[in-house]
Amino acid sequence: MPQKSYGLLEGKKGIIFGPLDETSLGWQIALSAHREGAKLAISNIGVALRVGKPAELAKIVGDAPLIQCDVSRSPEIDICFKEATEKLGGKLDFVVHSVGMSQNIRKGLAYEESNYDWFLKTLDVSGLSLHRLIHGALATDSLNDGASILGLSYIAAQRSFTTYSDMADAKALLESVARSFGARLGPRKIRVNTVSQSPTFTRAGSGIEDFDKMYEFSDMLAPLGNATAEECGDYVITLLSDLTRKVTMQNLFHDGGYSAMGMTIPMLHLMHDALADEDNMRKAGFTDELIQRNRHE
Repeated sequence: MPQKSYGLLEGKKGIIFGPLDETSLGWQIALSAHREGAKLAISNIGVALRVGKPAELAKIVGDAPLIQCDVSRSPEIDICFKEATEKLGGKLDFVVHSVGMSQNIRKGLAYEESNYDWFLKTLDVSGLSLHRLIHGALATDSLNDGASILGLSYIAAQRSFTTYSDMADAKALLESVARSFGARLGPRKIRVNTVSQSPTFTRAGSGIEDFDKMYEFSDMLAPLGNATAEECGDYVITLLSDLTRKVTMQNLFHDGGYSAMGMTIPMLHLMHDALADEDNMRKAGFTDELIQRNRHE
């Protein structure tokens, strides 16, 4: 049964950067925005347009303009915004940053062994690019007053998740950029926020070591369970709409309550039973010192 539309984005225009395929958060945001009446442009880098499905998405959401743009290249961003406003027939009411990549993660390098050239690329593409996008939108006068700008983050920006590696630093940068620009764009009533989504089985997430275990743990701990990509799309719509016109400079957790949890009794029992088995502890990476300490305690 088709989901009901509330017309929250009727008459609004926006661009979504980064959707690759059906698993992408940006893809689901685009579907939700289209359902709620928005007129959209879709953007990604050239290789993604060739090997992914952005063209298919563009057709689904009303034959949206499909614009090639590398968000790490400022000149391309300026051209992208000029093309988007021209093809959509006016200035934009929202911009969604759904972009992230890490060659260190893709190549399986531990955080402490990071390749610094790759590390800098991670920071540029996954974090600094939000600054580039906002700068480009302002430089080309592409935003309406009262517009909403949104980036997608993850809780690893605040807490340590070992296998999230340099992407954690990039997400921390992303959130900082949102706060810094949010303060400066307030006089124009332009909002800048980030959404910290549950672990989600996207193409990018699949490259993170033990991602399935991260997903399972958070799903068990979150009172409402993990939020899906489709649910993320619906939540983001509220932040793009006029209903949240006084929400800015926030990192908003969309994770079923996981970020506010400490421990549950079922999880406590599960962990206690696991710690009783030394072989399991060794497989999990615990040192002999920790195993011995656990035995004495």
